[in-house]
Amino acid sequence: MTRTSSLKWAGAAFGFCLIAAAGAVGPANGSGTPSAVRTEVVASQPCWVIENGDVRLAVTRLGAQMAPVTFYRGGDRAVEPYYISPWQGEGLKLDPPVLIPLRGDFFCLPFGSNGAPYEGMAFPPHGEPAGSPWTAVSSARTGAVTTLTLELKTRIPVGKVTKTIRLVDGQNAVYTRERLEGYSLKTSIGHHAILAVPGKEGSLRIATSPIRFGMTSPFLFSDPADREYQSFEIGKRFESLASVPLAWKDSEPADCTSFPAREGFADLLAVFSEPADRLPGGVAWTTATNQDGGYLWFSIRDPRVLPATVFWMENHGRHGAPWNGRNRSLGLEDVCGYLNEGMPLSAQPNDVNARGIPTAVELKADRPTEINYIQGVAKIPADFRMVKDIEFGSGEVTFVSVTGKKVTVPLNFEFARTGKL
Repeated sequence: MTRTSSLKWAGAAFGFCLIAAAGAVGPANGSGTPSAVRTEVVASQPCWVIENGDVRLAVTRLGAQMAPVTFYRGGDRAVEPYYISPWQGEGLKLDPPVLIPLRGDFFCLPFGSNGAPYEGMAFPPHGEPAGSPWTAVSSARTGAVTTLTLELKTRIPVGKVTKTIRLVDGQNAVYTRERLEGYSLKTSIGHHAILAVPGKEGSLRIATSPIRFGMTSPFLFSDPADREYQSFEIGKRFESLASVPLAWKDSEPADCTSFPAREGFADLLAVFSEPADRLPGGVAWTTATNQDGGYLWFSIRDPRVLPATVFWMENHGRHGAPWNGRNRSLGLEDVCGYLNEGMPLSAQPNDVNARGIPTAVELKADRPTEINYIQGVAKIPADFRMVKDIEFGSGEVTFVSVTGKKVTVPLNFEFARTGKL
């Protein structure tokens, strides 16, 4: 989420019936079986929907923002982990456009507040992909895989993003790939996942793969002049999510593995992953465990591409429109960027990339770049509490809890590195 001192922030099933008829959308390459995808409006936004026996997924036309997503849809305890903003249906005129459908997960190019022009270009917060109208290219079912392909041609910067979303039968996971073509610039990028948060304090317990260090926002994130309030000290490094510096003198550090906490504040921090060669499976991960809900949410990524996770911790801390003090959500945003600052700071020398951690990717017009990303849900037993570690097997992952309990789910985790299912 953007820093308010840069710009003010001013979900789901829209589909086409993808049948072999004149003007219908079908598989671009002629392979697979066209899917009948319903056209719906969910939470006031027209969206595309795909589904299989395990997962039903909606993506907004505006911003390709993904929510709701229903996991374990065939059972008696379906799970919908993603957030949808409370102003849907209120008819507000919002700017920047990313705010209009704000929900779930979406792709950012550039990621961040983008508070100043860069190489003569001025980007909206989180870039055009987060708030522009996308186009459906194809939908198909091939074997056990259901696929939806979307496309966006951006103007600033000039290029094309092709988003492919896949569901695999028997798995409660979403496999996403963004293919970036025609771009020639150095830029921040990221996935902006936002989770719904129960009202009970500490309902979500957050864990990550090993990190090099963490850092709170290097600038004021929530400005009291805008009726927004933060609790973290500015620009402080830390070694553990369980010990994050707060702004008040002599205060004990905050335990940011537990959320919601510190009601009345909106905060931001980031953690930077250990290199891929130091991580089991060569991938980085983030989890949020909802013990009362009986599930955990996870994301898996290639840390060579997305080396950081930005935490946007929103707990009724913004009182201007459209927030109006009513927002509680948790952004767990896997990115390559200088925290939330976007451009130009992410592309310039800074105290993070000075330590060898990239904060921008180099896009070249003659070489497409692909970002592979996995999100999903696993059901958990009583007293699981939170994830301590993940073990990677052949076509599966096992979540190991702090209480010693284990949950194994089928998952093609290698997709995060290879893009192959």
